[in-house]
Amino acid sequence: MAVNLNIGERETQKEAKALGDPTRYRIFSYISHSDWPVTVGELTKYVKLNHNAVRQHLAILKNAGLVVEALEARDTPGRPRLLYSKNPDIVGSWGTFGHYSWLAQMLSAVISTRQTPREVGYGEGLGILSRAKGSSNPLDLFEVEMRLRGFRPERLSKRGDKIEFVLGRCPFAQVAETDPSTICQLHLGLAQGMAESTGTFKVDKLVLKNPAKAGCRLILQEIHRKSQSGD
Repeated sequence: MAVNLNIGERETQKEAKALGDPTRYRIFSYISHSDWPVTVGELTKYVKLNHNAVRQHLAILKNAGLVVEALEARDTPGRPRLLYSKNPDIVGSWGTFGHYSWLAQMLSAVISTRQTPREVGYGEGLGILSRAKGSSNPLDLFEVEMRLRGFRPERLSKRGDKIEFVLGRCPFAQVAETDPSTICQLHLGLAQGMAESTGTFKVDKLVLKNPAKAGCRLILQEIHRKSQSGD
């Protein structure tokens, strides 16, 4: 006997089928956690597949209604690129959530565990990179994960053993304006946990700016390990 499904059930089944492929789920997760539209080139770098394979995955996600496609608007010469972002209609489904949901979880941990915001952020940072895969370069991985969480990092310079980033956005700007001590300490702990979990870097300094205008400076320092001979 045939089972008649309503529109919502059919859409859910279509979405679930599209996300059943592990690589496609990684692509969807990357797009859904990004605060700005994502290019095919960015995705190929992330999942380490060729452009055609990524485009095929994107076509399935688009047909399932999970992502939306738009043509880049540009004033400079060159062919506009296709940009992808999560479909606003599926926010709250399939593991998607806003940055303030993430903030609420961390603040709840501060209250329930009686840890400081910096300690909670540190633990969260350690967990992020321990779960992340797909990059053999620790600095690239750090940058990608910071971008996924809404900080819009831009690598400015490398001087000696120090690498400087400017954070182009504060994902919690509204709360940070009223309670900068709590939010900025969460940010610092988060960066410290993520950097130190690479085994290659540590946070040297976080220079704070106005949350509404962003532009905080994050400076990482390479960790120099002693040789086995002790030299």
